[in-house]
Amino acid sequence: MIDLKDLRERPDYYRTGALNKNVTIDIDAVLSLDAQQRTAQTEFETLRAQQNAAGEKIAKLKDPAEKKTAVGEMAQLKVGVKDAEERAKGFARDLEIQLLRIPQPADPDVPVGKDATQNVVARHWGEPKQFDFPAKSHADLARALGIVDFDAGVKLAGSRSYMLLGAGAELHNAVLRLAVDMMIRQHGFTQVNVPVLVREEAMIGTGFFPAGREQTYHVTEDNLFLTGTAEVGLTALHIGQTLSEEQLPLKYTAVSTCFRREAGTYGKDTAGLYRVHQFDKVEQVVICKNDEQESRRWHETMLGYSEQLLQTLELPYRVITCCSGDLGVKNAAMYDVETWMPSRFDGKDRATGYGETHSASRLYEFQARRLNLRYKTSDGKTKFVHTLNNTVVASPRILIPILENYQNADGTVTVPKALRPYMGGREQIG
Repeated sequence: MIDLKDLRERPDYYRTGALNKNVTIDIDAVLSLDAQQRTAQTEFETLRAQQNAAGEKIAKLKDPAEKKTAVGEMAQLKVGVKDAEERAKGFARDLEIQLLRIPQPADPDVPVGKDATQNVVARHWGEPKQFDFPAKSHADLARALGIVDFDAGVKLAGSRSYMLLGAGAELHNAVLRLAVDMMIRQHGFTQVNVPVLVREEAMIGTGFFPAGREQTYHVTEDNLFLTGTAEVGLTALHIGQTLSEEQLPLKYTAVSTCFRREAGTYGKDTAGLYRVHQFDKVEQVVICKNDEQESRRWHETMLGYSEQLLQTLELPYRVITCCSGDLGVKNAAMYDVETWMPSRFDGKDRATGYGETHSASRLYEFQARRLNLRYKTSDGKTKFVHTLNNTVVASPRILIPILENYQNADGTVTVPKALRPYMGGREQIG
């Protein structure tokens, strides 16, 4: 949620921010609601003060006639107080709904663009592999090796479903374990086991509602929602709390099963493991001080952890600076990491061969305001924290570049060296 005081002072900043993010929101209407709410609140407080004063006056009156008249006037005041209070509450509810829809403006150094087609390539790492044999797609490799059963997955759970079998399941778990070990052993993150069924306030608090609601599975019987990332549980872990500055930064990581409806992607990447409804992801979240430069440093550092994982797996990738139209409502800035997937390469444009595998975001105090998550500074001031999140690894999507880049002419797949200790020393899937 944005700062209402800042919205009053800089409405054009938020108008431009929404425009650059392709979000339709009437800032003038929001400000009008704010003015109406404040007027009604002032009226309520004035009338209530009059009501209290009238009550004290009545208590002192001795004459029955005067007292009767005063009680009648008091009754009229009571009606006015209740009416003003209800109007103030109604305007406040409407105002909150609209404030939740206002996006966080992109940082000034974020390129302005309408959508992902106008993202900017920041850098490349590694050289895409050249094969001296007809390379197969991950789906064809997986079927031939018997490590993924797409038909059984669809039969049990519908489209965009799958079942990992044998070495496929081992490879999946190996990647997740490597990522978790890297985060907790090398980088000192605290591992958390988060719920994947959460209440609506957790989704609103982390910025996934109201925008993005259509991507979420709703368990209507219990009014709970299946999360699409452990970011929800990790960021909302301290909801409503006031931390001390000495506790910061908090560094959390979690592996969780994630669920996404993939609404609006009908017919897009329906085959294989790229765009599925259920997957597992190792997420990283940092909660730090309210300092832009510290947030920016953490953003680069967290992105570096993702790059470290891909370099450890020796997978070529590129880092993308996302433009304003691809940031979503909550992010001030975002990087995507796209890994080389040979089957996506059209044979002409090298850019077509990369597929997104990671996303790193900085959100400043946007989520903290919604979560009412603060900290007390060393000089006694209370501020909202800053939050950041990033993918360490998501599987089975990461299995696409692993299978395709490590395939051999005989149809086998070499297990990346970094994953062999997690697969009992296995060197090859055949």
